[in-house]
Parts: sequence; C-alpha cells; structure tokens
Amino acid sequence: MKRLVLFFTALMTVLGVVARTNIKAIDVHSHIVTDDYLNYLAYNDALMADGYPLPSWDETSHIEFMDSAGIARSILTLSSPQPWFDNIDESRKVIRLVNRRMAEAKRNNPDRFLWCAALPQPDIDASIDEAVFVIDSLGADGIKLATSVDGVYLGDSIYEPLMKVLDEREAVVILHPVKPNPINENTFTGGPVFVYEYPAETTRAVLNMVAHNVMTRYPNIKVVVPHAGSFMPYAVPRLKGGYPLLLKQGLTGPIDIDGNLANLYYDLAGGPSVQAIKILLTVTTRDHIMFGTDYPFVPAPILEKVAAKVKNEITQDAELGRYAEDILRNNAIKLFNIKE
Repeated sequence: MKRLVLFFTALMTVLGVVARTNIKAIDVHSHIVTDDYLNYLAYNDALMADGYPLPSWDETSHIEFMDSAGIARSILTLSSPQPWFDNIDESRKVIRLVNRRMAEAKRNNPDRFLWCAALPQPDIDASIDEAVFVIDSLGADGIKLATSVDGVYLGDSIYEPLMKVLDEREAVVILHPVKPNPINENTFTGGPVFVYEYPAETTRAVLNMVAHNVMTRYPNIKVVVPHAGSFMPYAVPRLKGGYPLLLKQGLTGPIDIDGNLANLYYDLAGGPSVQAIKILLTVTTRDHIMFGTDYPFVPAPILEKVAAKVKNEITQDAELGRYAEDILRNNAIKLFNIKE
C-alpha cells in the first residue's frame, strides 16, 4: 500500500510538471516592425544601424508563432533603432503611425495583443504629447522607452516632466536598449551591437534611473527591464558596495537602492538559463519576473525551440517549478491588468 501511494504521488508530480509545461504564456517582449517604420529608416540609411537586418512582421504570422509556442497574448513594442534623425516632425509622424498600427492590431485581435506605445524621444514635449494621446485616447497598455537617444539616458533630469505624466497615469513602462550615440566603432567588434552593447546599454540606463531615484520619486510607474535584467545582478552589488564611500565623499546624493529596485520588473527574452534566472532573483522577487521572446527578431522555428526550452526548464526545476505559472503568465496578467 505504501508503495502504491508513493507511485501515485510520483505520478501526480510528473503530471503536474507536464501540465505546467502547457501553460499558455504571456509574452511581454515582442515587437512590431511596420512598413512605415522600415521606409523611414531606409530613407535615413539606417536599416543596418544596429548591424542586424530588421525582420518583417504581420499579425497572421505573429499569431501563428504564438499558437505554436503556447503563447496566449503578446505585448507589442517598437524595437531598435529609434526613429530619430534630428527632425522632430518626421519622428513624431512615424511614431504616431507605428502606434496606430499597434492599436489596430489589438482591435483586430483583442484576445491576443496588447501594446506599449513608442515616443518621439529625445524631444520631451513631443513625447509628453504622444504619451497623453496614446494613453488617454488610443488605449495603449503602457509606454516603451528607449534606454537613451542622442546621448541622453533615462534618469537624466530632462525626462522629469515626462515621468511626472507617466506617474500620474500609473503607466507600465517597458525599456528597450538601443545603440548608444556616440559610440566608438571599436567598442565591440565581435558581432552586431545587440550581442554585447544591448545588455550594457540597458544596465547603464537602469542604474542611472536608480541613482536618481526615479522609481521611488515616481512610485506609480512600473518599469520592465528586458533580457533577464542584463547585467543588473552584477551591477547592483557593486553599486551597493561602493555607495557608502561615494556618499561620504560627496560624489553622490542619497539613493534608496532597494526602494528603486522594488518597482523594477524583468522579462526573460533572450532565452536565459535557469541558472541565470536564479541569479536574477538576487536582485528581485519571483513575482517580478515574466516571460518574453523577442519575436520576430529571431526566426520563428528557432524561437519556438528557445521558448519551449525556457518554459520546460522553469517548470521542471525543483525551486522554480512551483512558481512556473506565475512567471510564465500570472505576473504579467497582474502587471498589465489583463482581463480574461
């Protein structure tokens, strides 16, 4: 009898793992690539600005990928490069067209897509106008901010009026790295800019926001950090270790490091290992980690395998498995207030 009980206990454990691997995930890191956007980049000779060819995108193909990868909903954002070439009127125009296209995708498929609007950074007045329009009138589910544009990083005082507007609207803000400008052409020569510079760029921006207490001064904003936190698990202990000395020598002001970290969320785009996720948990909590794919910047057949690997490793891990549904689905549902 005891053996029978043990057998069924083991069987239920296995079935539980299988059931969790079939969780319909929420993808908080996917992209839209419109013809208007591509044409504007081409006109400015910027299609290969990041050293990587931009993919095509359409609703049908995206939904087919979602169905194959076991994804219930995807949150659309504009990726890199940022459409800014020193002409604010042109930038505003193409950004508005992209935002309208994302809104249309959600109208066409309200049970499959959400979207976070792009802004015409670095122009703050134009960015505020667009943020108010997309949130108040176009139904955006959040805002996407580039980590820096034209050498101005998030956390800079120039962004204060925009942050105030986003805080008043309790916005979810998804960050996405871009190629920094200026950048020495020999900074990294081992491949396209995203291989190394994207994680470094993300970390620079987030640390700058932490150092200026952006998240504690604007507590209604929830910030999503991409690519499994980039270098944050390594940078945060360094900041904490050096902070008392910097403060004592007058090289920084008071920083509420833990308070700022508490309003940061993280997506798992890039296919991180379980080990990387556990390292990420040294700077955040399980309820702040969410699934992500980076579609369509990786071919769908490859990305399906990457997504399956991440989902399976999480569900089968002894430590993370019990929280698989939260990480893959529930955390995003709560953050974006998704109605099922």
